[in-house]
Amino acid sequence: MTNDTAQTQIDWLYSTQLFGIKLGLDNVQRLLNELNLPAAEQKFIHVAGTNGKGSTCAFMHSILQAAGINAGLFTSPHLIHFGERIRDAERIIRPEEIVAGVVRLRERVAGWDPHPTFFELTLALALEWFAQRGNPWVVLETGLGGRLDATNAVMPAVSVITAIGWDHMDMLGETLAKIAAEKAGIIKPGVPVVTMQQDAEVLDVISSVAAECGAPLTIVETPWDEETGLAGPHQRWNAAMAVAALRAAGFDFGEEVIARGLREVQWPARFQKVGGCIIDGAHNIDAARVLMRTWCEQFPGKKAEVIFGAVAGKDTAAVLRELAPITACWHFTGFESPRALTPEALREIWNGLGLEARAVTTHERVVDALGAVKPEARVLIAGSLYLAGEVLALMENKSAEFERSAQ
Repeated sequence: MTNDTAQTQIDWLYSTQLFGIKLGLDNVQRLLNELNLPAAEQKFIHVAGTNGKGSTCAFMHSILQAAGINAGLFTSPHLIHFGERIRDAERIIRPEEIVAGVVRLRERVAGWDPHPTFFELTLALALEWFAQRGNPWVVLETGLGGRLDATNAVMPAVSVITAIGWDHMDMLGETLAKIAAEKAGIIKPGVPVVTMQQDAEVLDVISSVAAECGAPLTIVETPWDEETGLAGPHQRWNAAMAVAALRAAGFDFGEEVIARGLREVQWPARFQKVGGCIIDGAHNIDAARVLMRTWCEQFPGKKAEVIFGAVAGKDTAAVLRELAPITACWHFTGFESPRALTPEALREIWNGLGLEARAVTTHERVVDALGAVKPEARVLIAGSLYLAGEVLALMENKSAEFERSAQ
């Protein structure tokens, strides 16, 4: 297959983002049934939540890898290129495998109305690859919500619900209880559930749904008591949930295997130190609050030059307000996402907060923002995972591999 043909197939897959995000299981169940997916012998750990679900998935996957288990891992969004979404302990999905899978999917869904969404097709592509790879276990991260998320078409061995907070209120509900109810929609009859200490109204919802489903519930009450490969006290909570989930799945790993997995985990754009900068994909109020606390823990009394970019539909004002105490100056930037707010819009949001003045500059491109920071400055890059991915591509000389995405 020529590179031109390969690119045509990848472009078609990205073009399905035009169908938007459609919550519901009918289409994805039809698709998976026609493809005989998932593989009958595979077991899944299903993870939902507002913050920390990707890190919790990464911790579980790393522990399984330390134990010699070649588990699959499905996450989103990608940072640099699409293949990052679909991997196992040995490697990520290869470009030629993506193309072959997309060709098969295009043939299968030609003429469907409604047409499968980008996320539904990506999930089908992943489950097909995991089946081909023979992965005995798969760690599966939800996309948005839980109850009507495409991943909820898969029956798990364990359900995990990480920290729940304010995000996607337009689609999930305007109260924590409503958001929690959507996330708790991944709970299945008789399937063990693992969560952590949360707001009382969130725990009430999770506990109630678990009881209705006869699902054994574990509430993690203390964080992991050692440092992990990911910085910040919140990551020790994610690590503790990962360990509890694996135990609920029936694994009885030794302490050394668990400790090695938690220590060797790699999960980019979560307080990641690269080229003298900290990159963190904090994009909602709770994530920004955690980022601010982690910064204060790692760099007490120090402020940052902050390169910030955000997408439409988020409570950007709340994120800026949370980061203001650790910000010496702002570099508001555009980036390669169709949903990106303009730098001028970000400046307007900041000015509208009425907080203590900070120097503000605006940049149309990320590379210009990176070039504007002082050589001796402590630099923090935050606001969107899409921004974080573009920065990583630049810093790691992978710009040619960078694939922008809206989901």
